[in-house]
Amino acid sequence: MFGIGMPEMIIILVIALIVIGPHKLPELAKSLGKGLAEFKKASEDFQRNIQEEARKAEEKEKEPAPREVASAEKACVDAAAHEAPAAPAEKKDTSHS
Repeated sequence: MFGIGMPEMIIILVIALIVIGPHKLPELAKSLGKGLAEFKKASEDFQRNIQEEARKAEEKEKEPAPREVASAEKACVDAAAHEAPAAPAEKKDTSHS
């Protein structure tokens, strides 16, 4: 954990006990624990929000935009409207002039 071994941890606790005192050390440890729990909760919430936004962005990229769909539909309708109907068979002129 952070490159701190057991001997270093004992030295830190002894110094904290001397500086802070035996009566306030449990209160400090409790406050520190609550603070770490809140920090963990906030970081998990932040990570969840980032993942949700990334998922929404991926979904948005996969589905075509409404403008693209509308323009594609309009292009199909226009193409169908511009196609000339098949010309009827030409009448043969049977009259001889």
